[in-house]
Amino acid sequence: MPLKTLFLNPPSFENFDGGASSRWPATREIESYWYPVWLAYPAGMLEGSRLLDAPPHHVSADETIQIGKDYEFLVLFTSTPGWTGDQRLAEAMKAANPRLKVAFVGPPVTTSPDKALNECDAIDFVCRKEFDYSVVEFAQGKPLDEILGISYRKHGRVVHNADRPQIQDLDALPDVTDVYKRDLDVTRYNVPFLLHPFVSLYSTRGCPAQCTFCLWPQTLSGHAWRKRSSDAVAREMAKAKEYWPNVREYFFDDDTFNIQKARTVELCEKLKPLKLTWSCTSRVTTDYDTLKAMRDAGCRLLIVGYESGDQQILKNIKKGATIERARDFTRDCHKLGLVVHGDFILGLPGETRETIRNTIDFAKSLDVETIQVSLAHAYPGTEFHDFAEKNGFIVNSQSMVDAGGHQMAHIEYPGLPRDYVMEMVHRFYDEYYFRPKQVYRIVRKAIFNNADRKRLYKEAKSFMKLRAARNRYVQDSRKQAEPPTPPADSQMPEEVVEVGSE
Repeated sequence: MPLKTLFLNPPSFENFDGGASSRWPATREIESYWYPVWLAYPAGMLEGSRLLDAPPHHVSADETIQIGKDYEFLVLFTSTPGWTGDQRLAEAMKAANPRLKVAFVGPPVTTSPDKALNECDAIDFVCRKEFDYSVVEFAQGKPLDEILGISYRKHGRVVHNADRPQIQDLDALPDVTDVYKRDLDVTRYNVPFLLHPFVSLYSTRGCPAQCTFCLWPQTLSGHAWRKRSSDAVAREMAKAKEYWPNVREYFFDDDTFNIQKARTVELCEKLKPLKLTWSCTSRVTTDYDTLKAMRDAGCRLLIVGYESGDQQILKNIKKGATIERARDFTRDCHKLGLVVHGDFILGLPGETRETIRNTIDFAKSLDVETIQVSLAHAYPGTEFHDFAEKNGFIVNSQSMVDAGGHQMAHIEYPGLPRDYVMEMVHRFYDEYYFRPKQVYRIVRKAIFNNADRKRLYKEAKSFMKLRAARNRYVQDSRKQAEPPTPPADSQMPEEVVEVGSE
């Protein structure tokens, strides 16, 4: 028997969607949770294991520590914003269960294994990049010095074993839906623009695109695009349909689901007889015929990374797309009746007040159904991070997240203060959603869709609460930055006069 293994997406900030599949680790404007797909693969390979996804199931740190007492091996998926808390949790779990072996996986330990091992004595080893077989081999009794792709301490120093080759045969991995069925409650997962309940999974790994800010291809999945066979995907989808008759939608959470036309069309032909409703990620380079094949096979919605409405910024981040192509793609989606959720980022290299205005106007002209506006985060291990660090744009005193885990601006360019970028995130949302057309869409959905009415009300309430809190933060930041006003009868010091005159 292998070591009794607990695969953990750890508790963190309240409502924190921080690891194991989240591409922007943070607490959202609206409570959201993605599935821990990465952890589900090795969990499906080890008899007696359990996948514990603490945040959506509202399992506290104390409860997690108690659960950990029944296990011999802990695999914890960490994130950059959650790193400090994850260390403390691992230390507490090991103190409560001294026999527990601990492995950390995820982007932070991939990019900085030495730092992770030197900072946290509770960690026995870390896995770099894809970790599926590395943790399974350890649980099955393989010595550390024989396991590829890991780093660990030996005689007081950190040892890095050779890299593990990327997994090529994705069909050899277990179906994550079997692990979901065993360990997770699918009704706990919520993403505002997806139908509820939903189930997400991968049909590919890796992304050949070179976007400089994107975390996963540069830290975990790699740029080499590998695919499951269309037969294997269709079989898993048919099984999932039997598992959860109540699930309203399936989501392919691939880095880029439809990057290869022939494969996409082939898979759509095999999904069509299942009569499922599904959604996926997409690039704006997808042509009309591919989109039509997807629509005809049950595709409802596409998550699309538009990022910016400024062509130079798209070049700066190596997006590999143009503004005009994005417009054509969006028109094709509207013509076919496909719903689009558009992702935009403020604070990318080259951002100015003018380019932010361009992006807001661009988004409004596209008129997609829903949007997400993120602050640019330079995650360690990405080309964007190297660029920002080299040029001194990372403000070290400013964390990526606030005390509640919400995104905070930690990049500042000359002439573009952080508080201005944060303010424009909210102005972006306001200008987009308070247009008459968008208000009509939301009200119409609330009136005619009883299933989503309560959900819409809860999401609106959460969004407005966070919006007010962030606006207060912006105002407080500006007040702190202002020089104090001297009493009317006082003499202003000469050095203050000089500073104010510059």
